[in-house]
Amino acid sequence: MPMRKDDGYLTGQLLLAMPSMDDPRFARSVIYVCAHNADGAMGLVINRLNTAISFPELMNQLGIPTRMLAPQVPIFAGGPVEIGRGFVLHSADYVQETTLVVSETIALTATVDVLSAIAENRGPRANLIALGYAGWGPGQLENEMHRNGWLTVEADENLVFFTDVTLKWPRAVAKLGIDISMLSSDAGHA
Repeated sequence: MPMRKDDGYLTGQLLLAMPSMDDPRFARSVIYVCAHNADGAMGLVINRLNTAISFPELMNQLGIPTRMLAPQVPIFAGGPVEIGRGFVLHSADYVQETTLVVSETIALTATVDVLSAIAENRGPRANLIALGYAGWGPGQLENEMHRNGWLTVEADENLVFFTDVTLKWPRAVAKLGIDISMLSSDAGHA
């Protein structure tokens, strides 16, 4: 039986870096939140490509034999934590025992089996392979949101898997229905 997501918090949502984000690792980032609870949060940056390694090179480094490699499978820079660790964010039509089902349509698997399945065109219908992740300790993400570091928006498969990398942030912001240029980095506290 697959593991289930924790209820509540921002699990399954997208975090959008505010225009004023001064951390270059996250400027204009779109992060899919895979898990968020009282112990912290974990997510994957879905709009930054990792140009240091190709899918065939990754498969070779992992020693995964394949009969045929899926063409043009991009590798994403999922975040600054454990950049050598791989994750596959994918459609929920593919579920293994170790898969974390995040929402009705999106799941996360971190085993070599899913990579083999993708390489042999028998994996999930949609996928995003990432090296590394973004992580927050208890209360850290909430604190960053309180200081106007992030916006949140509902995730959808099209935006996560099928939108061009350069268009994910502006399209996610557009889902909010606001003019991003009108946002201020100053909190409105009295």
